[in-house]
Parts: sequence; C-alpha cells; structure tokens
Amino acid sequence: QVQLVESGGGLVQPGGSLRLSCAASGSIFSIGDIGWYRQAPGKQRDLVAAITSGSRTSYADSVNGRFTISRDNAKRTTYLQMNSLKPEDTAVYYCNLKIKRWYTNNYVDYWGQGTQVTVSA
Repeated sequence: QVQLVESGGGLVQPGGSLRLSCAASGSIFSIGDIGWYRQAPGKQRDLVAAITSGSRTSYADSVNGRFTISRDNAKRTTYLQMNSLKPEDTAVYYCNLKIKRWYTNNYVDYWGQGTQVTVSA
C-alpha cells in the first residue's frame, strides 16, 4: 500500500507565507512526476505547480514567481512554498504523485488527502 500525508495548511493574512508538505510512505519503488493542485469551492481542481523526476519545474501563471515546488527523494516528500499569498489562493490543496510500486510495471496516480489554505485578513 501507498499513503500520502499532507500538512502545512492553515489561515494566513494576505502577503503571508505557508509551506505545504506531502510525504509518501509504503511499498514504493520509484516516484515520478509530482504535481500540486488546488480546488476552490464550486470550481474545478487545477494544477498550480509540477516537478518532474528530473526536477524540472513548471507553474501556473497565477502563482509563478510566488510559489516554489520542490522534492526530497530521500525523504519521499514534496513541498510547496507559497509566498505573497492572496485571497484568491484560498482553496484546498492536493498533492499528486506518480508512483511505481515494487513488482509492478506502471506508474499510478496517488493523491493526498487535501489541506485547506485560507488567505484572509
């Protein structure tokens, strides 16, 4: 089995910062590409940042220059550093990891449980 545990969400004032973490555990052979998504009430889930297995990063225009995605392969953990937060960043944030388990051939999508980020004065 594979488990993803997210942490780091909360309430922050506009202009503040938060760092989200997503730790994977279980029968993991390899972790491929990683993405952080967010979903605001009544809206679809959107990709905000991604990092490849080779550590190439990409960002949605709305967060570019403010958010930083990273990964620590030894710890099987990914991070999303969020700076200069705005009220429109308010959403539930989800990590998505493509994971190959031992004795399997394919990478499969796994999702974290989601963590609420609220940006409000």
